[in-house]
Amino acid sequence: MKKILVTGALGQIGSELVIKMRGIYGTDNVIATDIRTIDSEVITGGPFEILDVTDAEKMFDIAKRHEVDTIIHLAALLSATAEAKPLLAWNLNMGGLVNALEVARELNCKFFTPSSIGAFGPTTPKDQTPQDTIQRPTTMYGVNKVSGELLCDYYYNKFGVDTRGLRFPGLISYATPPGGGTTDYAVDIYYKAIESGSYTSYIDKGTYMDMMYMPDALNAIINLMEADPSKLKHRNSFNVTAMSVEPEMVAEAIRKHIPDFKLDYDVDPVRQRIAESWPNSIDASAAADEWGFKAEYDLERMTEDMLKKLKK
Repeated sequence: MKKILVTGALGQIGSELVIKMRGIYGTDNVIATDIRTIDSEVITGGPFEILDVTDAEKMFDIAKRHEVDTIIHLAALLSATAEAKPLLAWNLNMGGLVNALEVARELNCKFFTPSSIGAFGPTTPKDQTPQDTIQRPTTMYGVNKVSGELLCDYYYNKFGVDTRGLRFPGLISYATPPGGGTTDYAVDIYYKAIESGSYTSYIDKGTYMDMMYMPDALNAIINLMEADPSKLKHRNSFNVTAMSVEPEMVAEAIRKHIPDFKLDYDVDPVRQRIAESWPNSIDASAAADEWGFKAEYDLERMTEDMLKKLKK
């Protein structure tokens, strides 16, 4: 990667990935785009352009003008929001992806877009979910992600586009607030622990889901994109994970630093149903074997760092 275009750059992943990549590849070599503007280092710290990813012509113009060789396509609606607005989710998530893949094809760019554990469904094996397994999701977000994996495979096999992707678990970050994902309770709980010393979870106790701290997610994207393509067998759907947790486990980790932290429950049936359709834990051995994936943060180390950063 030498010149990189990032869509959805003000979202949870993009807002940190852009800054990290500018430190690696050079400020002027990472072009951030989003449909909106906010007070952010992503905008003030380097090239930034307004882009609605459903506007294929403008996306092509920006990519060609900046002479990019890599596209990191992150713009999407997340799981809970997508379930509330399924038609919008299909049009944005799939329409934007097709546009980005077409630009990559026309300009011969490497291409990354994230998939998710949302690509699995209630008939998928729940524990140590294999890399290759049943994928019959029951949410619009999951349908989008399975479709996206297949579409990226198609562009690789049909047109030779160097497509790559990761099935992310829930991502936890201190830099951006929750953004409409089912796993976002594991982000919000840390914010509320600092703000009020208590949290009411919309996910029920005993509901296990895979999680990953954002520094591990950013490293995984960069390492995958820099990996030897000849060693990649799965390309667009690598399982990655760092931990499998349920709300009580997160609360206990927080209490080691905030002893009086209180956790209550007010279960949201929509997000609970989504969570129960996803795996309890996943097998990331293919990513480890094919390009050396390894997470550095477990629950304890992540909790310590999250609370320290949020207090600042």
